[in-house]
Amino acid sequence: QVQLVESGGGLVQPGGSLRLSCGASGSALNNYAIGWFRRAPGKEREGVSCITNSDGSTYYSDSVKGRFTISRDSAKNTVYLQMNSLKPEDTAVYYCAADFFSLRTAVVGTCLASTVYDDWGQGTQVTVST
Repeated sequence: QVQLVESGGGLVQPGGSLRLSCGASGSALNNYAIGWFRRAPGKEREGVSCITNSDGSTYYSDSVKGRFTISRDSAKNTVYLQMNSLKPEDTAVYYCAADFFSLRTAVVGTCLASTVYDDWGQGTQVTVST
């Protein structure tokens, strides 16, 4: 089990940017596929982006493609989600999640499915508003 901690959320105006961080202590995130998910009030949880541990492949939902970028910093044991051109509909609690060695990703066929993940962070609130 890996303990994940998200940070970097906040209030931003439409068109602005935020960078979310997903860190862990005691576990090397390089050994995990990492997914970013969000849940807006009254809506289902949505897979936003993910990165595999095998070859670093990245994936994005259609709603954020071209605006969000996921990346790893191995030295800091952190996965980032850079969010640009933010819209009010991006308002949600954002969570990161980990899949050890992308094992379930390989079975399910995508790292954007929440069923891939057992380990989740506590979430960070992102609010896009004037």
